[in-house]
Amino acid sequence: MSSGIDQSGTEPKRRGRRRSGADTKAALLAAAREVFTEQGYDAATVRAIAGRAGVDPAMVNHWFGGKEGLFTAAVHIPINPAEVVPQLLVGDREQLAERLLRRFLTAWDNAEGGQFAALVRSVAANEHAVGMLREFIQNVLFNRLVKTLGMDHAELRTALCGSQIVGLGMARYVIHLEPLASADHDTVVAAIAPNLQRYLTGDIAGVTGP
Repeated sequence: MSSGIDQSGTEPKRRGRRRSGADTKAALLAAAREVFTEQGYDAATVRAIAGRAGVDPAMVNHWFGGKEGLFTAAVHIPINPAEVVPQLLVGDREQLAERLLRRFLTAWDNAEGGQFAALVRSVAANEHAVGMLREFIQNVLFNRLVKTLGMDHAELRTALCGSQIVGLGMARYVIHLEPLASADHDTVVAAIAPNLQRYLTGDIAGVTGP
């Protein structure tokens, strides 16, 4: 009868249950929220996130297409900045706010606001979600746009743009503030785009500092 010990005198390693695809994705998302919050988006690496999750780094590309896709999934934002930012920058820069708003409204409406509501619930209950949302606003989307445009007061513009988008999402999808909650895209864009455009490229009168 076999003793369970090989000829080298060592007990063979036990094979654990193979991690399923769903398990791998969940582990990567959990690790991403921790690493992005601790290190920030720019400093966080795919290798560090995969190591925290205990999986091969290749799984990040397999399941999410790279670091930005993983970040987007982890923060519940239905827009991948790696794809969207270059598209937004094509065309008249004075219509950038309109293109940006239409992209967000389309993505959120297609999910009936569920992804934004889920993000708000996460922020209310989880410090990692707070950090992730801040990273998205400050570094992944708006700061990148403002710096590409070469505008002054980049940090303030970034914060103002974030306040506009997050405020719109809260009013439309969480509080359901009418008539904004049910307004069509043309109405929302016509009302909000001019102010958002000023934050992006306009003169912010009286501003001092960064």
